[in-house]
Amino acid sequence: MTGTAAGGPLSGVRVVELAGIGPGPFAAMLLADLGADVVRVDRPDGPGLHIAPSRDVTNRNKRSVTADLKTEDGRRAVLDLAARADVLIEGYRPGVAERLGVGPDACLARNPRLVYGRMTGWGQHGPLADTAGHDIAYIAVTGALGLSGPADGPPAFPANLLGDFGGGALYLVVGVLAALHHARAGGAGQVVDAAIVDGTAHLTALLHGMMAAGAWQDRREANFFDGGSPFYGTYETADGGHMAVGALEQRFYVRFMELLGLPETAPAREDPARWGELRAAIAARFRERTRAEWTAVFDGSDACVAPVLSLREAPAHPHLAARGTFVEHEGLTQPAPAPRFSATPGSVRRPPARPGADTAEVARDWDVPSLDSLPKGPHR
Repeated sequence: MTGTAAGGPLSGVRVVELAGIGPGPFAAMLLADLGADVVRVDRPDGPGLHIAPSRDVTNRNKRSVTADLKTEDGRRAVLDLAARADVLIEGYRPGVAERLGVGPDACLARNPRLVYGRMTGWGQHGPLADTAGHDIAYIAVTGALGLSGPADGPPAFPANLLGDFGGGALYLVVGVLAALHHARAGGAGQVVDAAIVDGTAHLTALLHGMMAAGAWQDRREANFFDGGSPFYGTYETADGGHMAVGALEQRFYVRFMELLGLPETAPAREDPARWGELRAAIAARFRERTRAEWTAVFDGSDACVAPVLSLREAPAHPHLAARGTFVEHEGLTQPAPAPRFSATPGSVRRPPARPGADTAEVARDWDVPSLDSLPKGPHR
């Protein structure tokens, strides 16, 4: 099946992805999941991540060509692809794409309606724009990292989900789609500057509003949903597992305490001075049974309690299994495309692209003869 034989609401949209790691590939995967024809331009020396390309789920639903952008043939091929594309995505440091000859000016000169998406941590300008960084630093300076973790300990780092993918990739996709809509409505192409610091800061909008209203304290474990309240947090079970409790609203809290077996302790919710006592009582009760036993107790209730599952366990959760939240494709269990569409559903159509494996196919489908001069790459 070729990349053009796709369903999804973005069917017919052509995307060029200049290979990188992290949020750029994830953003391109999301566009591909939605039906876009994504061509990834890989480097001749292989991928940046130390995992087999055949297992890199962020490269599913794409096709790959291999090009050395430091050569004239490589630059010409990328510009020829850009001339036929709707979107181009790159994740280099500021100025690198320009030095390689595939920056916005060069690409937009070939295709004035192109949406040129730039994915960085610090953005295209500012004192730190030219410095290296990673997710943890980006979310640190926005205040987001300082939200999680114990009050008397270090902040808790949520893998790279909050910065790279939440504040980075998803904002790049939003920007690209908005700019694509503008271009297709008769406007010109443009550059989308998606910086992880900008997106992550944007995600904290509600908390800034609450803080301005005096409803949020700027410290950890001092608020309703940052671990400060005993009815919104995690508790260890008898077998070393954990249960997540989110019984914020009064009616859910009452049901939670009933099923937990502590209805007589429920009034302690109204007196923050008794929250330590309440937390200790809830913790002691959870330690009396295993995670599976507590899961059965709360199953189907409005107590807002759920088991804390690992990545390997999650696909088997009954609700996720019923919805098909995870799928298996060619031996790889992976998250299914999201969100869902009633008329133009996305799907996992192709396994992760092997570097350079699709050069001839893309050259034919996109009518880019210059691709034929490129190396075919290691099809690992």
